[in-house]
Amino acid sequence: MGAAACIRVVMTSAAYLPLLIQAILALGVGLTIYIVNHFAAQRVRFKSPIKDTAYECGVKGEGIVHTRFSVKFYVTVMLFLLFDIEVVFLIPWTFVYRDFLANNVAILSPIMFFLFVLVLGLFYEVKKGALEWEK
Repeated sequence: MGAAACIRVVMTSAAYLPLLIQAILALGVGLTIYIVNHFAAQRVRFKSPIKDTAYECGVKGEGIVHTRFSVKFYVTVMLFLLFDIEVVFLIPWTFVYRDFLANNVAILSPIMFFLFVLVLGLFYEVKKGALEWEK
């Protein structure tokens, strides 16, 4: 019985090997890009006000360089991120749904509640006019 428990631990640890490999590859790619950029990037030899200005197709910039954006753009981005993260939770659920059904685990009710709350939030946003641009 002791050997079986030891084998189970080894098998469980081996299940995380692909995740470890992916993390190492991601870190390696990021570091490689950073190092290549460090050696291949152009360097500014002398700092001057002309070099610090934005290039506008040869025309000198006029007026306010940094304009303020309307709040509706930020609200739209936040709503997009909210509903985009919804998909992050829904996609794994679709992969494990059949396994949960085979093991008689009730998984449909929690996901329907999750979707109900999201749809309720969408109706609230539409009611408040968060998705209207002409406001």
